[in-house]
Order: sequence, then structure tokens, then C-alpha cells
Amino acid sequence: MQHFELNGQTREVAGKAALKAFRKQGLVPCNLYGCGMENALFTVNAKELKAVTDTPKAHIIDLVLDGSKKYTAVLHEIQWHPVTDNCLHVDFLAVNDSKPINIDVPIVITGHAAGVQQGGKFYQNARKIRVCATMANLPDEVTVDITSLGLDKRIKAGDIKLENIVITTDKDAIICGVKTTRNTVAVAEEA
Repeated sequence: MQHFELNGQTREVAGKAALKAFRKQGLVPCNLYGCGMENALFTVNAKELKAVTDTPKAHIIDLVLDGSKKYTAVLHEIQWHPVTDNCLHVDFLAVNDSKPINIDVPIVITGHAAGVQQGGKFYQNARKIRVCATMANLPDEVTVDITSLGLDKRIKAGDIKLENIVITTDKDAIICGVKTTRNTVAVAEEA
């Protein structure tokens, strides 16, 4: 999995007025916790954070606080402003090499479905899938081949098998499928 380095400055204050002041300066208040460590309060530059939040890819984040303290983390929760869509607060979860990590990974569809070639319509319900694996085994993306997908067939999360990786998304969650269209039914009736 790709790593992304993010620099931050620790903060001592945590009140509402202080957080508003940070946001006016172009900083985003953040929190780091997990792996038996004490909570670390810090701020990051909003523009630097966009490189992580405004992409469909998943990243392992190498946090560097105050230029010296280094932590490995993943995005846990992001709070957005309802009108301006600016990032208000981010929670990071500290991770290490020994414990498995739960993370959302993007799905990449490959191939041309046989059902589409017969006149059906392809649809994709999920763009990401939740996986659990150690840091060394985490994939950048999950590839789903749809070449053999026929009319009125679908691929569920339980159908995806990956080595050394556990799919934690609900097994019955539909990833993608091919629907029968009216034109397909009309052609079948004529035949």
C-alpha cells in the first residue's frame, strides 16, 4: 500500500474558540490514538491534507509531528462542513506491522461483461470494499474481473477471494452486476 507523509504541529488547547482560530489560519485540528498510545492533539495544513482526503485511493500515513516524532496511521474519521465542504476535523488511528488493519480500498473493474454484449446494462453499486490485513499484505486496490458476468448476474463481496486478506464488507453486499433491459427482452421475444 502507498505511504503518504504528512507534517503536523502538536497543540495544547482544545476549546471551541481555539479550534475556530486554527481553521481561520488554514489549519485542520486532528487527533491521533490507538495502539496503546496516549491521544495526540495536533494540526495539519488544510492544503496538504487534501492530497489524502480528495483521492479515491487508500494510504498509510506517515505522520511527522513537530519535525521529529514519527507515527504510522490510517484515516479513521473525517468531519466535513455541511455547506462549504471544508474539512473540520480528522481522527487518525495509529497502526503497526504486527496488528491487522481494517481499511477501505478502491475497487477496479476490468474486462467487458458478456451480459452487456448481449444487450444488458452494467451497474456498479460499490466503489470501495473494506478489507482487513497486516500492513505488508494491504493492497492498493481490489481488481474485479467481470468478463464472465452474464445477464441478470451480479458479483457480491463474498465472491471476491484474496490471499492473506479478509474481506470485512457484508458478504451479501452487491459490488456490480448486469441488468436486463427492455431491448434485450424484446429481442429475446422476437427470437
